[in-house]
Amino acid sequence: MLRPLLRTSACLSTCVLIIAAAGLTVSNAQAPRKVASHSGGEDPSPLFLEYRGVQLGMTADEVRKKLGAPKEKGDEQDFYVFGESETAQVLYDKTHKVTAISADFMTVGKSTPTAKDVFGADVEAKADGSVYKMVRYPKAGYWLSFNRTSGTSPMTTVTLQRIQ
Repeated sequence: MLRPLLRTSACLSTCVLIIAAAGLTVSNAQAPRKVASHSGGEDPSPLFLEYRGVQLGMTADEVRKKLGAPKEKGDEQDFYVFGESETAQVLYDKTHKVTAISADFMTVGKSTPTAKDVFGADVEAKADGSVYKMVRYPKAGYWLSFNRTSGTSPMTTVTLQRIQ
């Protein structure tokens, strides 16, 4: 399933994230659809529900209508390139429904999401400047992660994945 991803070096870090979080897959240039704010309970309501209009559970045909033709198309996943600084992969189950969405932002810009955009609150950076947070939303049926690398040219990855 991940073999086509390894062809693109920009997606290698996403592969590592998916593999590392296997038991546990954007922002978008458009504003994410929001629901009720976090209540502080055990299962807070998610704020981030979609990437560029694509949601978990949509069919591959619906995704391709929203996002256009993928750079790499497959039964198990599609890979999209939105310019030099944004890519996304959409993974499908055997019925061709979205099970995971992962978007990579290679530069920091106005379309690059922040942890606050994704979770509704800032996330403290580690000593090296990197940021990582993952939250499970059992009632919504998925988990959401935000990962920003350290350095002068950080890469940001936002991933939604259905809980199996």
